[in-house]
Amino acid sequence: MKLNQIMKQAQALQEKFKKQLEDMVVEASAGGGMVSVTMNGNKNVMGVKIDPEVVDKDDIEMLQDLVTAAVNEASRKVDDAAQRELGSMAGNIP
Repeated sequence: MKLNQIMKQAQALQEKFKKQLEDMVVEASAGGGMVSVTMNGNKNVMGVKIDPEVVDKDDIEMLQDLVTAAVNEASRKVDDAAQRELGSMAGNIP
């Protein structure tokens, strides 16, 4: 295979991977579902849901910890999904 063809194929795979990341959406939660975060494949937080029961003006630190944990878990899920996608795409390269 010529180098030019390989470069074109790599560029096409890169564009496909970029599109898949844009379309990817993961959800993660913390505190038994008290806080959940939706994140796209580019690691942009699309939404946060907080159960009203977890909101306590005397314990803001707990809520902050739950939000942090949910965001970190969503980020980990994006990384895992991206690795799986990249691995399956790499398997298609001759």
